[in-house]
Amino acid sequence: MKRLLVTMCALALAFLAKESVAQQKQKMKVQKVSMKEKGTHMDNMSYPYTADYSSDFKIGNPANSKMILELWKDFDDNAFDRHDYFADTAVMFFPDGSMVKGKDSIMSAAKRFRGGLTSSTSTLDAWVPLKSVDRNENWVAVWGTETDTAPDGTTNKTDLHEIWRINKDGKVDFMKQFASKPANMQQ
Repeated sequence: MKRLLVTMCALALAFLAKESVAQQKQKMKVQKVSMKEKGTHMDNMSYPYTADYSSDFKIGNPANSKMILELWKDFDDNAFDRHDYFADTAVMFFPDGSMVKGKDSIMSAAKRFRGGLTSSTSTLDAWVPLKSVDRNENWVAVWGTETDTAPDGTTNKTDLHEIWRINKDGKVDFMKQFASKPANMQQ
């Protein structure tokens, strides 16, 4: 009888321990799903820097990438009136340190610059729509090359990296461009 009682107690303890472990695992799964939905990362990675803006991004809406690529195509085609994608308060920063503020000024400057070229052709290496989770902002990062032809026939090739922010109204309100000359691959 004593053996039976000890065996039953041991089985009950084992069952309770197993249930407790199963409940703990389920609780952790729910926490992970909840954190993923909020966009937080569960890694315990220690980084050597702290981001001034954000380090909590996830993949964003592909429609935002389409909008930015259409703006690139509008530049190539010298067809700036094709789309109305800029917010009235948009700001653009360029690699030479210049800045253009306001939709009308941006459109005027773009038309003036592009009007001085015979042609402009872009090739795109990559683009990615991003969502800054902690700031609830939409971004698109674009990498490509622009080849401009001047009226005298000379060409200028520039590698570009741009970051574009899309506001709550679905309009571009910020762009920053980084540029470099393509590396000479013939060595």
